[in-house]
Amino acid sequence: MYQKRFYRKYMKPNNFVNFTVIEKESDLHISAKCNLKKEARKYLIKYRKAIKTYGSVHKDFYTSLNPLVAKENATDIIKHMINASTLAKVGPMATVAGAISQYVGLSLLKHTDEIIIENGGDIFMKINHTAKILVYAGNSPFSNKIALSISPTNTPLGLCTSAGKVGHSLSFGNADAVVVLSKDTLLADATATAIGNIIFTPKDILNGIEFGKSIPGIEGVLIIIEDKLGTWGNITLVNP
Repeated sequence: MYQKRFYRKYMKPNNFVNFTVIEKESDLHISAKCNLKKEARKYLIKYRKAIKTYGSVHKDFYTSLNPLVAKENATDIIKHMINASTLAKVGPMATVAGAISQYVGLSLLKHTDEIIIENGGDIFMKINHTAKILVYAGNSPFSNKIALSISPTNTPLGLCTSAGKVGHSLSFGNADAVVVLSKDTLLADATATAIGNIIFTPKDILNGIEFGKSIPGIEGVLIIIEDKLGTWGNITLVNP
């Protein structure tokens, strides 16, 4: 079921052209140097087709909550989704939003040197100036009160969010927000889901951070539940 992306009212950087591209379940908010809506739609359809074609034959790709093995006919995006989800010990569809963000984003970098793509809380970004990403964490007192500072030297970068109390994505935990940073947006997406699944009380923050630290390629973790917060790695918190 579609849920309005209310947080997008905060996501309109003045030095970018901001637009939305929607195709079936995919709803991308894109910020770029110029209007690339036509190109973005073309790439979105391309990568959605690759996922749907594979999933129509291999039904467990859509439903499995555990890692799978890629079949011989798997395309690059499918192999990437399976590899990333295997590292995080979740099913491949835990990477789908990050996959669309990164693959569309990398394709659009042929047309612009800066891009920010947000897809249901999962972001792929390549920027030339420092950016602030506001953290929405449901009813937590930290919600909309802190932001992540992202250095352009650390991009392209994936920044993905999982929440047990907000949004349409499946989570078995109770976190207000789990944010994970990685150069691999698919891996960030899968890891955010995996960490979110084990956060039930503030006492679980340390376990979540340890899990994130154990996965090669993860650069930073932020976990918020109720009035408690924990961070690890390349996380710089600033005022919004």
